Formats: sequence, structure tokens, C-alpha cells
Amino acid sequence: MKIDKPRVAIQGIKASFHEEAAYKYFGENIETIECNSFKQTFESLKNKNADYVVMAIENSIAGSILPNYSLLLNYAYPVVGEVYLPIQLHLMALPGVKFEDIKYVTSHPIAIRQCVDFFDEYPHLNIIESNDTAACAKRIRDEQLTDTVAIANTMAAKLYGLDVLERRIESNKKNFTRFLIITNHENVEKKTINKASLCFQVTNTVGALAKVLHIFAEENINMSKIQSMPILGKRNEYNFYVDIEWEDSKYYDTAIRQILKYTQNFNILGEYERYNEETSQAPKSIKNEKVPRAYINIKKIV
Repeated sequence: MKIDKPRVAIQGIKASFHEEAAYKYFGENIETIECNSFKQTFESLKNKNADYVVMAIENSIAGSILPNYSLLLNYAYPVVGEVYLPIQLHLMALPGVKFEDIKYVTSHPIAIRQCVDFFDEYPHLNIIESNDTAACAKRIRDEQLTDTVAIANTMAAKLYGLDVLERRIESNKKNFTRFLIITNHENVEKKTINKASLCFQVTNTVGALAKVLHIFAEENINMSKIQSMPILGKRNEYNFYVDIEWEDSKYYDTAIRQILKYTQNFNILGEYERYNEETSQAPKSIKNEKVPRAYINIKKIV
């Protein structure tokens, strides 16, 4: 179902990296639904207050955002796309504030972790963690804080009228964050499918996971990511979250059928088109493609 002006739920407020990622995927003709937490974004989707969720899932420096994997599994909404956003972090303050006046630095903990080399050079700065980069910039403007700087993007500096004191303070200049695009089942469109996000368990026996990985290799399936998370209350049991890519869907279909023999509680979290760096918006729909299975618990239908 095509939506003329999608309502997109993001964690954070306007000018946050989540809104920047939403613009990059959908274009600027969207309505941003600001949420205080990642869980609240899913609740917005559940309550029909949003059509899509844009959610960060991993950063090239800070690593995976583990709680978000649990949200994917618990809410059972399909992943229908992804976007990679280069993360450029700047130090910003009220106009006229000088660097030597600064006592406090505030930002999201993930952003702070991406700037550890900068903070090593200025150990006298007191770090204050917050829930959103853009909200930190807004707070400086609203409260007219002259001893505090925020770490955020250029969108935040422009929107909230702050001066950038130091540019590109992230430790790795090739820093990026991967965001997932999530929707409800009614909004799943026909698209090119060449990537999938899976979740499954394997038995706690020698070689159980290796058998699954061997099947991917035999069927020319590229595993672009694997992430394990302990299952609460169950000793030595884990959920494996895996991203895989392929060039021919017949190999993917064959691999899925085979790995069912060696996995438990198998779920397809989403099937979608992998992000193409040459395009800045969502992949275009094409004709004569099957609708993605989009979060099917295969165990229940085989």
C-alpha cells in the first residue's frame, strides 16, 4: 500500500540522526513522529499512529544496539528496508561561547562512545549522558546554557541556532550507523528481495551452528552479520540474529528449507532489498515480484 506522506516514528526529536536517516530513506515528504524510546516507536506503529519505524540497529564503532533485537522479535513487525547513514559528530554551543568556558558535554551515550579519542585529550570535561543528540542541542538553546556543549549533527546546530565549535570529533571518520525500516503487515509492498534478517536457535551440541553456516556457504548465501543474545531465564541458550544476502532467490529458498532441519523457533524478521549507496531513497517497487514473507514463523507452517 503506497502512502503519499508516510508517518515515520523515530527515537528522539527533529534533527536527530534518526530523522536524518528517515529523510535519506523516504525523502523529506514525511511526517516525523517523535518518540522518547525505541519501544515507544513500536507502540506508535501498533496503535496506528505511525506507518513506519526507523530504528538504529548497529554502529561501526559502538557496535550493535542489543535491546533493539528483542523489540524486533517481541513486536513481530516486518523489516522492509535498511539505510546506512554516515555519522558526523560536531561539538556545538550557544553563539559567543568559547571552548575554554566549557565544563559539560552532553549527548546520547552511543555518540559519546564514538568520540572517546576527543575526550581523552580533554579529561577535565564532565560528560552527561542523555537520550537523544538533538534533544541535547535543544536543551542548550532552551535553557541558554553557557557552560555546556552538545554533540550532535549539523541539522541540530542549524535548527536550534547553535555554533559549531569543533567539527568531526568522532574517532573514526568512516563512522556509520545502520538503520532498519519497519512497518506493519498491511504496508508491505512488492519489492526486489535480496537480503533477509533471520532469528533462530540451535541445539547446544557440537557443530550445531556450524551446520547452519555451512548451508549458507554451500548455497552461495553471504552472511553479512551474526549476533547472539542469551535467552532470558535459559542457561546456555541463545537467539542468533543473522543477516544474509544473495544474488538468486532460488538459492535463498533452498537454504531456508535446509536450515529448518537444524534450527528451533526459526523466524524471518524481514525480507527486503539491501541498501544501495548510490541511491538516497528507498528502492523502487517493481512488478511481478512476490510479496515478502515478512516475519513468518516458519516453524508454525511446515
